[in-house]
Amino acid sequence: MAKEVTMTQKEGLFKNLCIFIAPLMLTGILQLLYTASDLIICGLYGPEHSTAAISSTNALINLIVNLFMGLSVGANVIMARCYGANDPQKGDRVAHTSMALSLITGIAVGAFGALCSRYFLVWMKTPDDVIDLSTEYLAIYFIGVPFTMIYNFGSALLRAVGDTRKPFYFLTLSGVANVFLNLLFVIRFKLGVAGVAICTSISQFLAAAMVVAYMLLKKGGFFRFRLRGLKICRGESAEIIRTGLPAGLQGMIFSLSNVIIQTSINVLGTDIMDGNGASASLEGFVYTAMNSCSQAAVTFGSANYGAKNKRNITRVICYCLLLVIAVWAALSAVILALRIPLLKLYVKSPEAIAAGETRLIIVLLTYFLCGFMDTFAYALRAIGYSVLPTVISTLGACGFRLVWVFAIFPVPYFHNILWLAASYPISWTLTAGVHLIFFGILFKKLKFAAPRAAQ
Repeated sequence: MAKEVTMTQKEGLFKNLCIFIAPLMLTGILQLLYTASDLIICGLYGPEHSTAAISSTNALINLIVNLFMGLSVGANVIMARCYGANDPQKGDRVAHTSMALSLITGIAVGAFGALCSRYFLVWMKTPDDVIDLSTEYLAIYFIGVPFTMIYNFGSALLRAVGDTRKPFYFLTLSGVANVFLNLLFVIRFKLGVAGVAICTSISQFLAAAMVVAYMLLKKGGFFRFRLRGLKICRGESAEIIRTGLPAGLQGMIFSLSNVIIQTSINVLGTDIMDGNGASASLEGFVYTAMNSCSQAAVTFGSANYGAKNKRNITRVICYCLLLVIAVWAALSAVILALRIPLLKLYVKSPEAIAAGETRLIIVLLTYFLCGFMDTFAYALRAIGYSVLPTVISTLGACGFRLVWVFAIFPVPYFHNILWLAASYPISWTLTAGVHLIFFGILFKKLKFAAPRAAQ
């Protein structure tokens, strides 16, 4: 039987949160290590400006994928509520509906992304010396998107019942394969960014295959998954979409603002793009660690919402905020202390290193604010409000960044990487503050006459 963490008892709650978060954090960090290896190997052995070609596509990938990836958040929340309410029959329906949605949306997103990528890259003002490489990478990358969807939905279901270890194991194995294949395809076969994209798609397939095989073969556990049971149940799909779609919209809008920021970076030149991409890769390790604490907030919070345990929800949020601060302080200190050697793993030119260092210092010194913003947004979703954090994030973070890019950044004094990066901590502060205010008001009014659907 899979070892599932107890999420609704006061005794050992902090310990269980840590047990839940640790594999989730390692999973995300491993995923980023494999992505970093893509950038490093291709930057060292691939065509010139391969780092810029790959890293400049991240915002675009997230823009296209995040809308539907948000549905996996919905699957996680609804399954966690079933777990908290001890309703395995509904849990089975949620599992089969979620996996059917992952397959359908994965194929649709993969096809759309592969067909439209170059048009988006042109719109983003991607420089001529990298646009062909970026298009090549994206076209192949999107072939693997259906597998990414399947893995993410499957791991979301497992996390909802307290099992974060198995997704970690699966990603470890697929990631190791990705690194070895990168070395083979890029260094031995000289396939450059195409080789990196092929390896990514293969590793995504391996991760998806393992998570599906595990759910099919596992004995016991809260829900049982069978291929013949795959279908979209109307009630459960409506709950998943109602809860997850706002999260997807929020992710997509955030990605849109990042696409616009990436467009502004692109006009600063290829060296700035290289440095920005290297810095963003390093920042990702801190973000992923903090985000694992935020994801724990929505999973544990949803389980206690299902169990009608209001006091435990408060404990969960407080513990998660403390863990956000802890992981931010530890990882940021290490990366900032080693920032120059780490940046040199990705890029070589002094201009690129200087640009990367500028962004890295501004972002990492204030990154805990982003962790707070995400935790409060997830806390609102855990207590049944999915649309509200999307609206707050759209206005507070994305809207502010767009105003900054179009009104502040064009001014000659502010037309540089330093002031562009400064838009992030200001937007995090505004958005986290508003999330906190609304969570405090709505949580105080929360009644548990009966669990209610997400609004």
